[in-house]
Amino acid sequence: MTLFLIPTTLAPDTAEAVLPAQIKQVVSQTDYYFVENIRTARRFISELKLGKTIDDLHFYELDKNTTVQQVKGYFQGIPPDAAIGVMSEAGCPGVADPGAIAVQMAHQLGIRVVPLVGPSSILLGLMASGFSGQSFVFHGYLPIEKAARHKMLKVLEKNAQSFQTQIFMETPFRNNAFLDDILQICHPDLKLCIACNVSASDEFIQTKSIAQWRKAKPDLHKKPTMFLMSQ
Repeated sequence: MTLFLIPTTLAPDTAEAVLPAQIKQVVSQTDYYFVENIRTARRFISELKLGKTIDDLHFYELDKNTTVQQVKGYFQGIPPDAAIGVMSEAGCPGVADPGAIAVQMAHQLGIRVVPLVGPSSILLGLMASGFSGQSFVFHGYLPIEKAARHKMLKVLEKNAQSFQTQIFMETPFRNNAFLDDILQICHPDLKLCIACNVSASDEFIQTKSIAQWRKAKPDLHKKPTMFLMSQ
């Protein structure tokens, strides 16, 4: 048994441009999947046009509520010589998604784990930001509650002063309000990179000071976005 960590696209209709041939090869030979969202996974496999019958595949949902015991049961119900794929809703599984629990269990059970190359909005944003790639921290989602969020932003700002890149994100429909908080709380000289719709045809990646962003705010509503901060 082998567990393949299969990156998916970050934007629709980009598979040919951003996915290496190895991903298609693995998916063509895999019938069992641990996925964050079954509907998204089925659509992704269909878009690869591999000639696979989607209804013949086996999907096990792996979300934030999935328990370790459930994942262990999934493994026990799969033939011992099978290949298993792990898929996030977008990007690389096991990074900022629940896929890590399947990887942990695979290691405990002595199952080979194979990560595949593919797009990650975290790393692509970091590459294009101009910030330090030697020292960086990904914080995921910041607190929703306003006071806690503002406190966390001040912590990130302090960390950024040592030239450690701070990377974080928000649910797309809250992006504009989130950006307002950043621009209100952070020092005018602090640098902020906004990496929006990475790899899509309307990709937007720019680094400016907080003072510059205050003069011209982009519309990020419902657009997947990574925020990166540095001195």
